Amino acid sequence: MKISNDINEAAFWLSQNKVVAIPTETVYGLAANIYNEAAVNSIYKIKNRPSNNPLIVHIKSTRELYKYVENIPVKASLLAKYFWPGPLTLVLKKAAHIPDYITSNKDTVAIRVPAHPATLKLLESLLFPLAAPSANPSNSVSSTTAQHVLDYFGDKLPFILDGGSCAKGLESTIVGFEKGEPIIYRLGALSIEHIERVIGKVEIRNNATQSPDAPGMFSKHYAPKTPLYITNDLETFLTENNTTNIAFLGFDKSLSHSKITQNYLLSAEGNYDEAATNLYKTLIEIDSKNFDLIVTQYLPEIDLGKSINDRLSRAAFKIN
Repeated sequence: MKISNDINEAAFWLSQNKVVAIPTETVYGLAANIYNEAAVNSIYKIKNRPSNNPLIVHIKSTRELYKYVENIPVKASLLAKYFWPGPLTLVLKKAAHIPDYITSNKDTVAIRVPAHPATLKLLESLLFPLAAPSANPSNSVSSTTAQHVLDYFGDKLPFILDGGSCAKGLESTIVGFEKGEPIIYRLGALSIEHIERVIGKVEIRNNATQSPDAPGMFSKHYAPKTPLYITNDLETFLTENNTTNIAFLGFDKSLSHSKITQNYLLSAEGNYDEAATNLYKTLIEIDSKNFDLIVTQYLPEIDLGKSINDRLSRAAFKIN
């Protein structure tokens, strides 16, 4: 396993049909040539990812979209115009040459243009798009640094393209379409408020499912090894719980209690963007400290608070 910012070396390994970890503005991804079935199957094997969970195709520019999809709704074009490159994935009817093994045999494909400069340069140098789900074992917390990827996978990959810490820290928001109208399949790093300013009201259909229309819809996902509890009543939870080695994951305020060993704040300033950026790396840090459990509360359902709450719900051991 080698970690480097050498884009040419990343391109070499991808051209050899190997799986390479790449940075994006959202999270790190495990990337492979979409047209090589063995390489794509390696992604599924390395992640232990269910075969019915489709992959996101990463392309180098908005103008490339027309090569890979058909029948693009007007509102999809608007979203691509305003938010690409960026943390938005569109689910659209796929072109005939998109392999079924990318899309879990669906007639649609999830596709986006990432905003990370290193990965855009990498895509420009390649003759093929990249399939790239998040660089973490299935259901685990997503990687937001090259070190996270290394810690997860060791020598299972030949190369990690190091692009620093991910700016957004949450996966992309996924928007699909039915009869031309947008549906949010996965809440993510692009807020609903930003989307609705461009195309008007959108339906949210991100309910937990075991037969997903898009990545990130499984009921159990993004979970730390340390059991995470979400409660509306912290005082009662702490009084009734016999554990004394507890990590508190807070939004902007610490919690003073004899059973709280350490406080972890997502944003001391109460900034939702900062909280999103810090969520996964904070959970990974907590996991390294051998706490008995994590307790947290939902954030206000404002801006990226909705996306953070979605991740907390899917990561939770128990909600009460």
